[in-house]
Amino acid sequence: MDLVYWLLLLKAPYLGIKTFYKALKYFESPQQVFLASHIDRVKAGLFRKQTLEYLKSADVNLVQTDLDWLQDDRCHILTLIDKHYPAQLKTIADPPPVLYIRGDIACLSQPQIAIVGSRNPSTGGGQNAAQFATELSKRGLIITSGMASGIDAKAHISALESGAQTIAVCGTGLDRIYPAKHKSLAHQITLQGALISEFSIGTAPIASNFPRRNRIISGLSLGTLVVEATIKSGTMITAKLAVEQGRDVFAIPSSIHNPLAEGCHDLIKQGAKLTSSVDDIIAELPLGLLDCTLPKKTSQSTKEIDKTGFKVLKCLSYEALTVDQLVEKTQLSTQVVTQELLLLEFNNRIEKTSAQGYVLIK
Repeated sequence: MDLVYWLLLLKAPYLGIKTFYKALKYFESPQQVFLASHIDRVKAGLFRKQTLEYLKSADVNLVQTDLDWLQDDRCHILTLIDKHYPAQLKTIADPPPVLYIRGDIACLSQPQIAIVGSRNPSTGGGQNAAQFATELSKRGLIITSGMASGIDAKAHISALESGAQTIAVCGTGLDRIYPAKHKSLAHQITLQGALISEFSIGTAPIASNFPRRNRIISGLSLGTLVVEATIKSGTMITAKLAVEQGRDVFAIPSSIHNPLAEGCHDLIKQGAKLTSSVDDIIAELPLGLLDCTLPKKTSQSTKEIDKTGFKVLKCLSYEALTVDQLVEKTQLSTQVVTQELLLLEFNNRIEKTSAQGYVLIK
């Protein structure tokens, strides 16, 4: 199985992505790296002593956890040469040799916009993230982000609520959800989009993983929208990577007294597109994307409503109720009520009003 050799080579010590691709060019395939003689591997001049020792003794047990993970039908591992590997991501200087995906692999090749920003946004910043994610989703663009707290989560949730797909790029193995409080959100994304990562199953949320994660967010996307960011933040790293990848960068301006606007204002000074509406983004995209059809409801819309869902449903009427009001009526937690409302909306039983309330569909 060719995939085994890709995974084994990526496990090699002291072998980064650049060396991986040099080895791929020299030996023509990961399999040939392992089938080559020790002398030929030494002659290649690409590997350290520790790497050479690993290549002599590596066996399939080292990647068995990854292979076992594939037993779930919604789990996939794509190599760079797989026909489903997203073409947009291939164009960056250092594309991940392998992608782990949980969810719909087809959505990775659809037109995407990244929405990123502060983990602790202002009220206005959160509202902007939600509004732009909703409107861009309705234009047929998939929202891609990093599933972090704050702006990322707002963008994912708003895309889901609009009935569209969304993609979350993770800095961990896909058997781990980070932050842990987003476990429910992550599950919903797998049903209505995809979680993706370049990190093998079992990888913990190490700080150095996240800048690597950020290059995938920008690399998958046609452009990156920065909603709010401080000067020194991971969001600014994503914007810098987007520029290096030849992608458009969009930034929403705000008050000069808002410290979370400093990053956006700095990006605008450097040439990012000052963005006050979705039309500012659409105007910069290839004309063909303007013909995108609206996303369709996913299979989640046929999911049966459970007892908890009916408990929420019974409290609703044709007069709008907010989440807080429903929490009081049902005596359920805010998280549970929000999740059940999302499922009811997917089932076309309720709809969200402009006042952030929910009503029964007539």
